[in-house]
Order: sequence, then C-alpha cells, then structure tokens
Amino acid sequence: MYEASTEEMVLPIINGNNFELVDVEFIKEAGTYYLRIYIDKEGGITIDDCEIVSRALSDKLDEKDFIEESYILEVSSPGVGRPLKKDKDFARSIGEEVDVKLFKPIEKQKEFTGILESYTDADITVRLDENTVMTFNRKEIALVRLAFDF
Repeated sequence: MYEASTEEMVLPIINGNNFELVDVEFIKEAGTYYLRIYIDKEGGITIDDCEIVSRALSDKLDEKDFIEESYILEVSSPGVGRPLKKDKDFARSIGEEVDVKLFKPIEKQKEFTGILESYTDADITVRLDENTVMTFNRKEIALVRLAFDF
C-alpha cells in the first residue's frame, strides 16, 4: 500500500532526472521501518543522485504525511546482485547469468544458476548448461537476480 503511493510520488522526480525506478519497499527490520527506494541509470548511480531523489521525495512525503509508522527513508542503487522483478528487468538481462531461488525444490534443488534465455508473464527460461534448459513458473520463484562472482 505505501509502496504504490510512494512510487506515484517519486516517479516524476526520477523521470525528471533521467533515472530509472528499480523498486520501492516498505519493510520492518529489527523493530525499525524502512522506506527504501532503489534507483539506477546508465553508468550507475552516485551518492549525489541518491541525495537529489531523497531530498525531493522527503519534502513530498512530509507534505502528504500518509505513512502512520515512523520510518527511515533510504535511496540507493540496487547493487551488484540486483533482483529482477519487472519485465523491463528481465528484458535488460536476456543473455546474462542469473541466480534463481525457488520457494519449493525441484528434484531436491532450490537454487539454479544459468543464462536467462527468455521470459513471459508466467515464466522464465534459463539455460543451465549446454544440454539443460529449464523453465520456471514466476509464481514459484522466491528470487531472481544477476549472478556475480567475487
């Protein structure tokens, strides 16, 4: 509920600065509520970019005052292992290596890594190796994110 209203407020700020809205989440961690806005742009987000969005959004949030709980506003980059949630995330990541985590195991396995080949509203298809391609129902996926090695 808070996420959708916040998204409506932050989109004009983000679009006006040629950024991309990756995600909005309102969560409670260790007894504290956080309103997190994840933004991105070609070449990556800087601290100054986050500050621009944070200041403008903070003013709007104070004006509307629709969130009952006290919370901390955070604006940041989605980071290296960013989750893929929206169709535009999947479209941008075709051909990239992804980690897929499922709610329930398939043949005793809940985690898969492979190349994202395609997606639809209902599923995603990942090439696990030269001979193995799997299609996962999006409703059964707990998390999909770009894979990264350290």
